[in-house]
Amino acid sequence: MTGRFAPSPSGRMHLGNLWSCLLAWLAARSAGGGMVLRLEDLDPDRCRQEYCDQVMRDLEWLGLDWDGRPVYQSRRTEAYAWAFQTLEKQGRIYPCFCTRAERLAASAPHRSDGTAVYDGRCGRLSPAEREALFKVRRPAWRVRVPDEEISFPDRLQGYFSEQLARDCGDFILRRSDGVYAYQLAVVVDDACMGVTQVVRGSDLLSSTPRQLWLQEQLSLPHPEYGHLPLLLAPDGRRLAKRDRDLELGQLQGQYTAPELVGRLACAARLIDRPQAITPHELIPLFSWEKLPKEDMTISV
Repeated sequence: MTGRFAPSPSGRMHLGNLWSCLLAWLAARSAGGGMVLRLEDLDPDRCRQEYCDQVMRDLEWLGLDWDGRPVYQSRRTEAYAWAFQTLEKQGRIYPCFCTRAERLAASAPHRSDGTAVYDGRCGRLSPAEREALFKVRRPAWRVRVPDEEISFPDRLQGYFSEQLARDCGDFILRRSDGVYAYQLAVVVDDACMGVTQVVRGSDLLSSTPRQLWLQEQLSLPHPEYGHLPLLLAPDGRRLAKRDRDLELGQLQGQYTAPELVGRLACAARLIDRPQAITPHELIPLFSWEKLPKEDMTISV
């Protein structure tokens, strides 16, 4: 078994990031598995090397190690280009010339969360219409999804299903500035890094069906998935780096690393009360059956 850390170095990690990292590490190490580190620094406008360095220092401070050298997504464009070209040869990719406002206008709500589902209008353009638009606008590139239902068993959330065309729609694989999208990059990297177990927040649960579908199209293996409940701010919001919610820099002024690990372990129901404990001491205490399934606030 091989698990992974896959933080986005767009700012200082917050408590929710630490929660996911700790439990992903414990899930792998408790099964005698390896752990790899991937820095998802695809976005040049938000990700910086100083943030990458800080992520690694913070993981080490917590006592979370990894195997081998860190992998930087920003240095792997050739691998993503291979996957993109493979899908292009299959006739699955088309250019999308819509602006953000046009995309929203051309979308329907996604279930109850308000996420837009693109209606595929650029996929219906004639060759002449595409040629004219190429002269005035640089497109993003979307993959055309089938009218197919994708289901998978999640270690915490049970079976999850999504009808791709209805619930997801044709999604972007490469942005108009040439940056490859998260959905494509993560699928390629998990396969190339030998990842067999993905443990991450439940905010990414709905991304999994499209990643499974991409794995099928690219003949890549399927990892096992476990989506963790989210830690929420006291007002019920999801923690966000942009809001500097419970970031580690603040928490380091209040707690030692074992104390903070102990609070997370108590929230995960691995120990009965908050107490100073190291990640290595938690390895024999880890169990999927103990973990909560619902989002929660945590007192710090």
